[in-house]
Amino acid sequence: MLSTKVMGYEIDFIAVGEKSGEKSGDAITFRFGNLFGLRHEQTVVVIDGGFVDDGDRVVEHLLTHYSTSHVDILVSTHPDGDHVGGLRRILERCTVGQVWMHQPWNHAREIAEMFRDGRVTDTSIRESMRRALEGARTIESIARSRGIPILEPFTGLADESDSVVVVGPTPYFYESLLPDFRCTPAPKALRTFEELVRNITEAVAGFIEEHWHVETLTDSGETTAENNSSAILLLSVDGDKILLTADAGMPALTQAVDLLDRINFDKSSLVLVQVPHHGSRRNVGPTLLNRLLGPRLTQDMHLRYAIASVAVDGAPKHPSKKVTNAFRRRGAPVSVTAGNTLCKSKNAPQRQGWGSVEALPFYYQVEEDGDD
Repeated sequence: MLSTKVMGYEIDFIAVGEKSGEKSGDAITFRFGNLFGLRHEQTVVVIDGGFVDDGDRVVEHLLTHYSTSHVDILVSTHPDGDHVGGLRRILERCTVGQVWMHQPWNHAREIAEMFRDGRVTDTSIRESMRRALEGARTIESIARSRGIPILEPFTGLADESDSVVVVGPTPYFYESLLPDFRCTPAPKALRTFEELVRNITEAVAGFIEEHWHVETLTDSGETTAENNSSAILLLSVDGDKILLTADAGMPALTQAVDLLDRINFDKSSLVLVQVPHHGSRRNVGPTLLNRLLGPRLTQDMHLRYAIASVAVDGAPKHPSKKVTNAFRRRGAPVSVTAGNTLCKSKNAPQRQGWGSVEALPFYYQVEEDGDD
């Protein structure tokens, strides 16, 4: 049994993204225990692996900063290409104790039938979803071939120390989302030249004013069923709590907050929260943030950290200025990866050459609502 006096942690939001730098993705590494001790006194968790090309970057980070190629728990929050893509390289280059991943083909007959000959065969499925599901199935196959236990990250699943706990989704909520995984958006009608010019003009002028007491973020945002199926994790080390939200939207996050309320979760212990879906305005609203972080403050205060994984060229979609302003109003200024790996640590070895990163400022002009 480790003494609580030496308990520490490091959590790293790895800079990921396709070579173009235009697409955001998630890859997070987490180490806790006696970080000045031996490897068996520590637990290493990897949450998502970014795009295909990012898996090697995650492995190199583990080797360089955690001095290990063994991952105790490998988590796939949901089968989107910007999360599941790099996990294969991690499985190929590291030893892994457990894989936590949802297996939608075990919960929905339609999805199971897509894999009846070993690969996704339904031609109506979106190409991006096809690749993501095939990537997730590959992760499952590699894990099974190596005898690695696979556990589905539903509410209540935890590691043996209860330091990593799943607070959403429940199996019932997850299965209710599956019929919408295969939805293909209706094709957009071709626009006239005049409409294109008008849309470009509106995009350039599409900003509105915000002030500290004037918030324009609303509760009307909606995201995809795949995003709402994300595993939501609560990390707990030495009294510090960290909430990892992946791409979860308001229905999923509301259920997680409901659970936290039922267990009398102390919001003041929340030192870090991941901004959902790279800071998209579709995933959070004022009501949810009030419940999770507390009501809007009367003045700018830094009560906790917030981090959004975004691509170098992700703005203005990732992150939304409305969202970063909303987090800041509630005492959680947002820092973004944007090509940099961000680390939050406690009782951990000092890293040479690593410094602090400034949070995003409060913006007095924010984007109008539009497609993101």
